[in-house]
Amino acid sequence: MSTTTVTEAPSAARPRAARWGLVVLQVLLAALYLMSGFGKVSLDPTTVAGFAMMGIGPAGVVALGVVELAAAIGLLVPRLAGLAATGCVVLMTGAVVITAATVGGAMILLPAVVLVLIAVVAWVRRAETAALVRHPRAVLLGR
Repeated sequence: MSTTTVTEAPSAARPRAARWGLVVLQVLLAALYLMSGFGKVSLDPTTVAGFAMMGIGPAGVVALGVVELAAAIGLLVPRLAGLAATGCVVLMTGAVVITAATVGGAMILLPAVVLVLIAVVAWVRRAETAALVRHPRAVLLGR
């Protein structure tokens, strides 16, 4: 049986202000995903009507809400934050494309800004995400 050692996370090499800035950004994005996801899961009439304009029914709204709630939790768990942010990049890319194709105009601004911010988190945490994908057991168990 061989053992695999995971090297120290690159976050230790970041300046203190950059680490805190990243944490604050992750918490703010998690709060945004929590509020958005809760509105979808609870089938808020305004939210459902907005998605109906884009051709997405209540089941799709709830599914997106569950994904957003999971993303919010993932952004708050340090070992999962990079992977959650990467998944959010995919989610927000879809949001930008669907919004542009169906509604367009100024409605594209919010998902586009969130896409840029979550892409920053995913990019900064890319080494941690790669380590998690390569050695999930070692990273998750802290070995």
